Amino acid sequence: MLNVEDLTLHYGQSQILNGIDLTAAVGEVTAVMGTNGVGKTSLLKAISGRHPYSDGAVAVNGQALDHPTAFTAARAGIAYVPQGREIFALMSVQENLETAFACLPREERFIPDQIFQLFPVLLDMKARRGGDLSGGQQQQLAIARALITRPKVLLLDEPTEGIQPNIIQQIGRTISLLREKGDMAIVLVEQNFDFAFGLADRFVVMTRGAVKRRADKADVTAEAMLAELAL
Repeated sequence: MLNVEDLTLHYGQSQILNGIDLTAAVGEVTAVMGTNGVGKTSLLKAISGRHPYSDGAVAVNGQALDHPTAFTAARAGIAYVPQGREIFALMSVQENLETAFACLPREERFIPDQIFQLFPVLLDMKARRGGDLSGGQQQQLAIARALITRPKVLLLDEPTEGIQPNIIQQIGRTISLLREKGDMAIVLVEQNFDFAFGLADRFVVMTRGAVKRRADKADVTAEAMLAELAL
């Protein structure tokens, strides 16, 4: 579903990504792993149109995206849940969810029942301001907002960061359910190793803005992957 080829990205004169190749398949979780500062978030921002990349190619379901903006990437089916969640603090939960309508055709501008089935707490809090929610509730809201766009590709950046353990488990179950539906590719950037290893079907390990290793879950042990990340 997602194909990234030879992607490079600069911040000013500094090159952050160096020829990244990445493929994410429908019905699978691809975990992008590596220590802090290797370019994982920059990669997701480039794919989602949040930061312009310098060179390379991004395609969704065979459709090439030519240096997309955030809007055109969303229209093409890429949904991005950013690190830090970026909830609109003064808007209600309902209004936060409705911001996802911007990239949808008019006839699809509604909140599917599935959203509240996945995140029932949001139904109870529809009138609450986003800023009044706990960190875990805000993370659920951020994921729900992304899902309203009916994505072909879901990009998740550190979804467990600062979240209480019971909500981490719920988010993990949600990601598993979305994978089992088989209608989207999921790319997960995550520092919580156990969480990422438990969910991932494939691994992409990055170092210094480049891909160091690719591996299928069936071909690698947790111990070997931890050792790879420690180098």
